Amino acid sequence: MKRFFLMAAVFTAMTASAQFGAQRGNPVVPSVKAEVEDFKPAVSNQDNKQYPMVNSERMVRAQISAPDAKEVGLDIGGKIYLMTKDENGLWTGTSAPQDEGFHYYQLNIDGASVPDPGSLYYYGASRWGSGIEIPSDDQDFWQVKNVPQGSVSEVFYWSTYTEKMRRCHVYLPAEYYTNPTKKFPVLYLQHGMGENEYGWAEQGHTAQILDNLIAEGKAVPCIIVMDNGLNARRPGEQGGFGGFGGPRPQRPQGQQGAAAPQGQRPQGQRAPGQGGPRGGFGGFGGFSEGFKNVLFNDIIPMVEKNYRVIADPQHRAYAGLSMGGMQAREITLANPEKFAYVGSFSSGAWNVEQVKNSEGFAKNVKLLFMSGGGKENMGCEEAAKKIHDELGMNAVGYSSPGTAHEWHTWRRSLYQFAQLIFK
Repeated sequence: MKRFFLMAAVFTAMTASAQFGAQRGNPVVPSVKAEVEDFKPAVSNQDNKQYPMVNSERMVRAQISAPDAKEVGLDIGGKIYLMTKDENGLWTGTSAPQDEGFHYYQLNIDGASVPDPGSLYYYGASRWGSGIEIPSDDQDFWQVKNVPQGSVSEVFYWSTYTEKMRRCHVYLPAEYYTNPTKKFPVLYLQHGMGENEYGWAEQGHTAQILDNLIAEGKAVPCIIVMDNGLNARRPGEQGGFGGFGGPRPQRPQGQQGAAAPQGQRPQGQRAPGQGGPRGGFGGFGGFSEGFKNVLFNDIIPMVEKNYRVIADPQHRAYAGLSMGGMQAREITLANPEKFAYVGSFSSGAWNVEQVKNSEGFAKNVKLLFMSGGGKENMGCEEAAKKIHDELGMNAVGYSSPGTAHEWHTWRRSLYQFAQLIFK
């Protein structure tokens, strides 16, 4: 039990500091003096907005007009950089260099955290707020190019589990339209904590990654479904651990202290395919239970009814980042017959015991892919090799160079994963 709560604390801290922008209590530091004044407007800015800017050293410079404010700070990367005001009430501040890739950030004006009016808005930290793209040397793989373009649609559907309309985003490859009799495999792709179904479509640039890979002949054309893993609650039901949906956990008979994780049973009772320690948040308070029910009862049936798909497990993949990857681990280990390809990005390294204790997983799953940012030190490559060597399973590990718990890690992970599935 201690291991579960330790991992929960670790991932919560990582998520708060890197994935969702700075949190309360971040240290306030002076604005940094830039040695190289080659700042340019960020590509993530609203049209015709000059700020925020990024220079070649990956420093971020923000600016906002707030004549009556007493203190303004640029809140990014776990620090609040104090900005200075000129005679016209224009505040300007510069951060230390940031990792390449996408970062949530905000401005702090007299103690209130607000979005920067210069940036586009993205959904993260359970709110719409600012985000900035720090250029990387390999960003070409997710750019819009002159190749056949797929589409991303906002799709509403009725959920029998939550008893309300839900929304997902569905990517269809260009060939879906040009080859009207062909059926396609499906990847179910999930976001992280505090994000929603917009994450992969917007911050993740899923359509661009797949369009480019397909055009290069590196990926099999497939449908991608991106849903919300955080709002899968039944009517009148309170959220479980962290409000993730599913019923609150019940304490097994005789257990004292904190409530038992969702799905935990008295000694001697264990669900099929569940056994051994789990990395990440596995099993906490309905962490995956609610979304599992929506996925199996509503999402997959809706997709297989309304789209031209190859409706069998051999043409079905499931992957997610951070929280979504931990849900993927819980759901696929407990249901190894449902998906032939499984991916978890920045969700901790899997181990041999987990796979062995899930009856049928090693036999049914054609690919287990795990990844993390190089700065996360998750040991995914070593863990994948161990699973491959001991169980003979096709397990692949990947480490994103120079990145942490952030979107460029996950874009790179999808880029790698998409080249391996449905082949």
